[in-house]
Amino acid sequence: MSHKLTKEVWHTLACPYCSEALEAVRDSVHCSGCDAVYHYSAGGPLDLRLPRPRTYSGEFRIGVSSAPEYTFPYTQLTTNEAPEVNYDQVSTPRHLSKQILSYFPKARSGVSLALDIGCGTAIHKEVCEKAGFTYVGLDYNCDEASILGDAHALPFKDGSFDFLLSIAALEHMRYPHIMMKEAYRVLKPGGRFVGTVSFLEPFHDYSYYHHSHLGLFNSLHSGGFEVERISPNDNWSVLFAQAKMILFPNMPSNLARTLVLPVHVLHRLWWLLGGKLKRKDVELKRQLSTAGAFTFIALRN
Repeated sequence: MSHKLTKEVWHTLACPYCSEALEAVRDSVHCSGCDAVYHYSAGGPLDLRLPRPRTYSGEFRIGVSSAPEYTFPYTQLTTNEAPEVNYDQVSTPRHLSKQILSYFPKARSGVSLALDIGCGTAIHKEVCEKAGFTYVGLDYNCDEASILGDAHALPFKDGSFDFLLSIAALEHMRYPHIMMKEAYRVLKPGGRFVGTVSFLEPFHDYSYYHHSHLGLFNSLHSGGFEVERISPNDNWSVLFAQAKMILFPNMPSNLARTLVLPVHVLHRLWWLLGGKLKRKDVELKRQLSTAGAFTFIALRN
């Protein structure tokens, strides 16, 4: 099944346990450093999940502020006025808005790689390939992924990817700070990291940490990233998220939204009135306090 991985992808692979080089041997992959042997899963992808528990050491600097509340532009994501890739004629997944796509970078060369962390059924492959990237989808247990792996121990060499994508996956990370450090490690200098994460969505699929805007900034910043944008999704507010995902499960989306729409409208009118009577940033506070999810754009310098 190794035909799923291109030569360029093979060159990026490293043992998730000891970070040493991997060598293909018949129907398996062998680590030259710790002698771990990795196999292909029954569904097809190469299984590079940790062969045994690993200790991840890190440092946290306390006593300093790293997550500005209002000095950072936590505003709605607007369309990039100079997008690098034209997606007008491409069928895109519904959760990738026109605004998010406008920040996707264009591949630097014919061998540029994009890593989709928590890729699921690899529904982002087409949009990444449209930008000129060789797509690598990593998931913990989905056979449609290119590689099975743990985002806390990415099985790649340092600086292997030009672009990272992670849609609705960060909340499922048991140790988000470790995942961020791993993401930073495998991204090339100058590379971009685009993603979304739950905030006021209900608990789902073993979600661990739903991030506020401050928590998301802190996770990205502590991982080493330069945070460019963190934006609340006002079209996916707490009311819509709760109605669709847990209050009325399996109900058609439009009907679930309709049921809570009157409360959503009244809520916005009430805050609008408060905004006229109080401070100017009340609308921003409303969005940050009621978002179902946040979008982020970060860079590795």
